[in-house]
Amino acid sequence: MVARTVSRGRVIGPVESLHVERSGADMAESSRGPAWRRISKDVGGAAVTVARAAGRAALHPRSTIDRARHLPETVPLLGQAVKPILTGRVDDWRGEYAYTLGEQAFVYGFPYIYNAQLRHDWVTQPRNPSTIPYAPVNHFWHAEQLIDATYRDGGCPSNDTLYSAAWVNLDEEPVILSHPDMGDRYFTFELVGITSDNFDYVGQRTTGSGGGSFALVGPRWQGELPSGIRRLKPAPSPWILVLGRTLVNDPHDVPRVRECQEQYRLTPLSLFGEPDAAVPESRDVLTPIPAADDPLGPWKTLNAMLAENPPPAHHDVLLQQFAQIGIGPDLDVEAQPDSVKQSLIRAAAIGVPLLRRQILSGDWARHVNGWRYPPSQIGRFGDDFLKRAADQSLVGIAANDPAEAVYLFNFEDADGNKLACDGQYRLCFAVDALPPVDAFWSLTAYGEDMNLIPNPADRYSIGDRTSGLRRDADGGLTIRLQSEPPRQDGEGNWLPTAKDGTWFVVLRMYRPRPEVIDATWECPPLTRVT
Repeated sequence: MVARTVSRGRVIGPVESLHVERSGADMAESSRGPAWRRISKDVGGAAVTVARAAGRAALHPRSTIDRARHLPETVPLLGQAVKPILTGRVDDWRGEYAYTLGEQAFVYGFPYIYNAQLRHDWVTQPRNPSTIPYAPVNHFWHAEQLIDATYRDGGCPSNDTLYSAAWVNLDEEPVILSHPDMGDRYFTFELVGITSDNFDYVGQRTTGSGGGSFALVGPRWQGELPSGIRRLKPAPSPWILVLGRTLVNDPHDVPRVRECQEQYRLTPLSLFGEPDAAVPESRDVLTPIPAADDPLGPWKTLNAMLAENPPPAHHDVLLQQFAQIGIGPDLDVEAQPDSVKQSLIRAAAIGVPLLRRQILSGDWARHVNGWRYPPSQIGRFGDDFLKRAADQSLVGIAANDPAEAVYLFNFEDADGNKLACDGQYRLCFAVDALPPVDAFWSLTAYGEDMNLIPNPADRYSIGDRTSGLRRDADGGLTIRLQSEPPRQDGEGNWLPTAKDGTWFVVLRMYRPRPEVIDATWECPPLTRVT
């Protein structure tokens, strides 16, 4: 196995696997948290300290001056952030400008950085292949079982479908995606560019359930396709992510879904039509540089990813600004002055906490009974870089187009209070007000790390296919959300929640009807009962 690594913002390699394999301890660390947690983990604590101190300084300048005289030398970033507020003077204009521009560059570049880590993990790092993606480039990985709490890569995974995933390189030639006749089973292949924006779909809704072959075509390829192959919209980047979802009706249905998955194919055009063609198994992908190894690592990774996946031409004016601080395709961030480099380290430290707070703020959504209805642009936020980074890439790796699926997030109860680990809640649907969908719906709870919540019942979602649900006397449906099993009425309508820490829920509606998309159907609130 070979891989590429990043050095001074450039791709070099190939290098022997000895230089890129992680130790067992490193791999264990990788499995303990999602990829985004490792982007700037070493300076995350300082970032929080900086943000809090800056806020105190603005509100209480005199007391902050006294504290600042005794700032510990171990938190240099704190002093840099607070000093201009205290003195009203900027001694290093270049460093401060690099910081403000660096924040914008981080928001712009986050999907590139995140996907570099995710791609590397899914292509080169075997962990638990039954539930965590691991496959060579241009090969499908298929989940062998429904995802459970052993998966810790974040992204709010679904517990309703068996996932299929593939990192596909379209730089040299198209790759043909093929699937069998799917009958009436719901399935979809979401096609995602490197920035987390969707560019097309294959599936029940868009291309039909009959078997077919579809060409994934890179941005520069201009050739002709053989007859019988349907050409999809061109990919916006040479590297893309294919996210497949195949509905599982119940645990006994898993073997039938696995039979379908085994017939999904990715075949380079040059091999298409050859009987039993063996697709080469390459694991040659760029190795991102963790901030723990190099505080400028995220920026070096970004520069290499921008070179590998050139941004669209209309972003040139923005990239020209970023180039002033060493950010851009093939640029060398190490060549920048020390003050600029220190500011970029500070910007990267603040970046992920900033994006997480934006998600939690709910500013991106329309609020109805605490539920956050996504804007119509979700899945293709494009030049809205903040929403693209936070509400699309960070929160879910990618986001479905609303016509395919709508996910409603909820972090609070009917009174506007955050969902508490010691609380018991109810979600009550009237008999004529269940989620209106043409495919299926489900409700899932997640912890603050955006993973499923471990629980002794191994239950992670409730929906229209859940066996044992009990209807109310009037025909409605009440779901009970709490950390311990209900003492009354059994576990049939119970969705386990976190015993400690922050948690939230996601209501998924696949092939939602128009009243969901335009928010005229209003999901009832979560009501706290104890």
